[in-house]
Amino acid sequence: MKGLYILLAFFSLIAAASLLIPVPMFPGDWFVSLLGDVVLNYVSVLSAFFNGAFYGVILWLMFVGLGRKLAE
Repeated sequence: MKGLYILLAFFSLIAAASLLIPVPMFPGDWFVSLLGDVVLNYVSVLSAFFNGAFYGVILWLMFVGLGRKLAE
């Protein structure tokens, strides 16, 4: 359960940073461009969501791996 809170925290921080920074970030901008012109009104929100999910999962996996190493 603690891992879920960590994942949500990382997701929230990165998604908020992606919304506040006006520069397109990989991979969110890339995923949105794959969706095409259908989502033109939601580009910034979808890009922030994809960035938060991608980088949040990577940081969560690093946190879990480091936690297991330290527990040994």
